[in-house]
Amino acid sequence: MTDNLAAYKAQQRAGWKNFAPIEVHTTKPAAHLVHVAGVCPGQHALDVGCGTGVVAITARRAGATVTGLDLTPELLARAKENAGTAQLEDITWREGDAEDLPFGDASFDVVLSQWGHMFAPRPEIATQELLRVLRPGGTLAFTTWPPESGIGTMFGIVAKHLPLPAGVTPPVAWGDVATVRHLLGNAVRGLHFERGTLEYVALSPQHHRAEMEQTSAPVVKLVADFAKDRAKLAQFRGELDAAFAACFRDNVVRLDYLVTQATKV
Repeated sequence: MTDNLAAYKAQQRAGWKNFAPIEVHTTKPAAHLVHVAGVCPGQHALDVGCGTGVVAITARRAGATVTGLDLTPELLARAKENAGTAQLEDITWREGDAEDLPFGDASFDVVLSQWGHMFAPRPEIATQELLRVLRPGGTLAFTTWPPESGIGTMFGIVAKHLPLPAGVTPPVAWGDVATVRHLLGNAVRGLHFERGTLEYVALSPQHHRAEMEQTSAPVVKLVADFAKDRAKLAQFRGELDAAFAACFRDNVVRLDYLVTQATKV
């Protein structure tokens, strides 16, 4: 792995530590993902990029034996806290990388990811790992942000001001159906796509943008980088406000996401 990829992963590991405050908004989509995956009692499920544990806990409540994995220790600590509150102390939590999963081949019946694996810099390698640890006949299901969605637009704006390092694929590539078809190829059958909407309650587009400045790793970094350049910061904020205004109505920011589900051959 090149130095710039290692630096990018270290930045991701540190940058997402502030994500926890918006877990409440991701909880309902977690149930959507677990439902689409058909998680049921007796299965062994892996949640990749588990964050604060909303998918892992939902899958455990559906009866599965669950392991959650994330790159960021602070999020795993929050996940453990959430699991304790839910009285689900038997979920296994592991620190790890989506491009180098610390599990044997065919270890799981279901592999899930809610906006986690898409931040791995090399989709081809992440895909190989997701499929490697999934047993033949097992289910792969994940949610991602399409490029045209509100969050996809946000990432595009960030990338314009702060280009990704060489060798890093934009996370929203995972939100493109054609790209996902290409990545999964002949390794799966019954490939299924559907849409969902995350509803983020906010008083204004500016309120939503302000929370992204505190919780979303790439936005946090860019705001910090522009702290001494008021003109650049104002321009960036104005662009984000316009993007969120396009999906804001009745005190709700509606953020469309893509769900992918398939069976490993």
